Amino acid sequence: MIIKGDMQQAGGVEFATFRLREGVTEADLLALSRRVESEFLVQQSGLIMHCLLRGADGLYADVVMAPSQSLVEAYCQQWLHNDVAGEYLTLLDHHSVNMSFWTRIG
Repeated sequence: MIIKGDMQQAGGVEFATFRLREGVTEADLLALSRRVESEFLVQQSGLIMHCLLRGADGLYADVVMAPSQSLVEAYCQQWLHNDVAGEYLTLLDHHSVNMSFWTRIG
C-alpha cells in the first residue's frame, strides 16, 4: 500500500475489480503488486494512495487516488507501457475486469 500526501487532496479515484487468472495465487498477486508500487507507482507525480483489496468469492479491487480524475486516467494509460505493470496485468482474468473512474464531489 502507498499513502503519500494529504488524502484531503484526493479528487480522482480509479476503482478496478477483478478475479485472478486460473493458477495465479493471492501470494503471486501481492508480490507483483509490491513491485508495481516500488518500481512504477512511486514514480507517478501526484499519486496520493494505492491499495489492493480482497472481497468475497475471489474478487479483488485495485484502488488509486490522485488530485484529479484526469491524472488517475493518465496513470492507467501508463500501465500499458511499463514492463512490471504489464506483468501484473497478466495475472488477471481479463473477462472479469471492471474498471471505473470517479471524481470526488464532497
